[in-house]
Amino acid sequence: MAKKNKFYVVWNGHSPGIYTNWTECQKNISGVSNVRYKGFPTLVEAEQAYAETPDKYWGNKAQKESSFESIDQNPDIINNSLSVDAACSGNPGVMEYQGVYTVSGTQVFIQKFPLGTNNIGEFLAIVHGLAYQQKHQLNIPIYTDSKIALSWIKAKKCRSKLPLTQQTQDLFKVIKRAEDWLKNNKYSQPILKWDTQKWGEIPADFGRK
Repeated sequence: MAKKNKFYVVWNGHSPGIYTNWTECQKNISGVSNVRYKGFPTLVEAEQAYAETPDKYWGNKAQKESSFESIDQNPDIINNSLSVDAACSGNPGVMEYQGVYTVSGTQVFIQKFPLGTNNIGEFLAIVHGLAYQQKHQLNIPIYTDSKIALSWIKAKKCRSKLPLTQQTQDLFKVIKRAEDWLKNNKYSQPILKWDTQKWGEIPADFGRK
């Protein structure tokens, strides 16, 4: 299980400093074109990082630093955005999805289900991203690499053929909530197709290919 970040260092934002919750951190990075920030599990680590150059910490994993740098420098990618993706061990199989901040890879949310499909995960990830932004009063684009999920969002309907069983009944409850959210809420955030061929894997990719 990944360590939960409790402190967020903002090197370049509206008000650089160390923040103790994600909501306040987001307010200080939203709309900043050359944002630099990262989460840390302890105050000591955060203070040490804030005193140093952000280049040492940029990206959520050392092996991904070069790819995040290329995203940051790519004029075709909207840096101030969320990216979502899903992974499935078998299809159907154990399914999870997550949302991350595009330019740094910092995780915003993650969910896991004992049985599902990749397309369902992609669909739920987008809706989760929209609902998350509504709750936290954000308005930034969402990237997905799934054409199918985009079509389901447009239809406000998950068109999966996964059967409803005892194993999937909890997942179908979540799907129903997601469909209802789309039908009962308006949103202005653009949902954009991530160009994997040109830009590489989406930052929310689980790296299991």
